[in-house]
Amino acid sequence: MYAAKLKSVSDSIPDWPRIEHLLKLGIFAAVLVLIGDMLLGWGTSDPNVTELPPMFSRYLSVPDGRIFASALLGLIGIPIECLCWFAVYRMIQPYSEKDAHAFRAGIIGCLAFGGCGVHVPCCMAVYLLRHFYADDPTSAVQQIMPWLVWFLLPATFIFMVFFSVTAIVLLRAFRAGHTPLPQGCWAFSLLFGLIWMLVMRLCGDHCITNALATGWISIGNLWMMGGLLITMKRRIKHET
Repeated sequence: MYAAKLKSVSDSIPDWPRIEHLLKLGIFAAVLVLIGDMLLGWGTSDPNVTELPPMFSRYLSVPDGRIFASALLGLIGIPIECLCWFAVYRMIQPYSEKDAHAFRAGIIGCLAFGGCGVHVPCCMAVYLLRHFYADDPTSAVQQIMPWLVWFLLPATFIFMVFFSVTAIVLLRAFRAGHTPLPQGCWAFSLLFGLIWMLVMRLCGDHCITNALATGWISIGNLWMMGGLLITMKRRIKHET
């Protein structure tokens, strides 16, 4: 079932060429960020390292070059991803101002905190952990924890609030028929990335699964934007 009505007869229909462009650009940006996430997350726990939790020990094998590349790809790709979410905003806006405004607020928050606030500090934390461990393995955790608690954790919490708002509003808008696409498109949720991460974690401690789990947000983006792009093209083809 497709969304039923615009807010009024005078409201314009979505700008499909612009929406298609944003979705395609968003997919490209999500691939960039996914590559960066996988560069950072590629590794396995080292059973010989007893001074660190297993989750931390796998980052000891990540060379500085991969950390810097991951930070750069995320710094560039994440803002582009977030800006391309305006493709969904453009679908919602003619049908529900309330959902559109809430979705836009989520975009702005993720744009503000996603790249510089969370991703780059995560890369910095891995860099610091490696060098703290090289200097003194027994005190590496104690040295890295203040950085995680006072710098990374607050930004991550704020980002996740805005990310949750974006994901929930997207889900609600599609289920309520507040877009021109089928209501079943609620399945193309950003939250798919969480399911993906859990599945990858259940697959065991392997380089590829750890890397793919690290890129769960990018996977969610690819799922959302790819699914909406395919559905949009099918609808346009059906109407022409």
